Amino acid sequence: MDERGHPRVAVVTDSTADIPPELVEQYNIHVVPQILIMGEKTWLDGVDIDSPTFYELLRTSPDFPASSQPHVVSFQELFVELSKEVEGIAAVLVSDELSGTINSAQVAAANLPDIPIEIVDSRAASMQLGLISLAAARVAAEGGDLQAVVGTARALVGRAQVLFVVDTLEYLHRGGRIGAASRLFGTALNLKPVLEIREGIVQPVARIRSKRKALDKVVEVMEEQLAGTERVHMAVLHVAAPEEADRFAEQLETRFKPVEMFRSECGPVIGTHVGPGTVGVAFYAD
Repeated sequence: MDERGHPRVAVVTDSTADIPPELVEQYNIHVVPQILIMGEKTWLDGVDIDSPTFYELLRTSPDFPASSQPHVVSFQELFVELSKEVEGIAAVLVSDELSGTINSAQVAAANLPDIPIEIVDSRAASMQLGLISLAAARVAAEGGDLQAVVGTARALVGRAQVLFVVDTLEYLHRGGRIGAASRLFGTALNLKPVLEIREGIVQPVARIRSKRKALDKVVEVMEEQLAGTERVHMAVLHVAAPEEADRFAEQLETRFKPVEMFRSECGPVIGTHVGPGTVGVAFYAD
């Protein structure tokens, strides 16, 4: 901390991290909004449109939504403002394979050579990215320097995982983010795909005949990945499926007894790409 008791390092992420607002505030995380586009309308994700409003539009609008990375100037203005208060800036951002966000941040940083800025490709999205950003922000809140904050984030890249079940692959397919899961597209419509983000892209895990069994498959995969570990951090995420997410969170808490469990409603940009009804979990072990 500096002499005023403020963190020495500012942690920046983007709105695809889906970090619950109370945690953003608690850890003083700076969130750069993605851009959401539907028909002739454009919004800043989480700023001038919230999730319930967007999902109602998604249900009723004839236009299919799209998203775009933040503009360079959005990062540049934030970096300049933060540099007045801190010694360095750690920007932990959505996978470069899924978005041009990192490129925008890199151009902004290159325009500000006198400000210490480190950009981390999380190879992640949603609360997989959110958990990495939170871990970095905790180190910053404890007074860690830029090297410590960035080191914490990079140590979790590849360790923080996310598994999720979508009602349909249509949204990933139309949004161009389907990745290696493309080979599942066109299979029987009643099958529920279990997916993950690995190496920065969407990858298929399994195809299951019902949503309930698909979520059971998620637990089975987690048991394999977490075997022999004790301290597990988790975040259940959903798109317009709060009751299903709550039931899933209770199941995970009973089975894994995580040291912390967050619940996150995915914001409009993530919701655009995975679609309503999506339920999943991000996690890592110490």
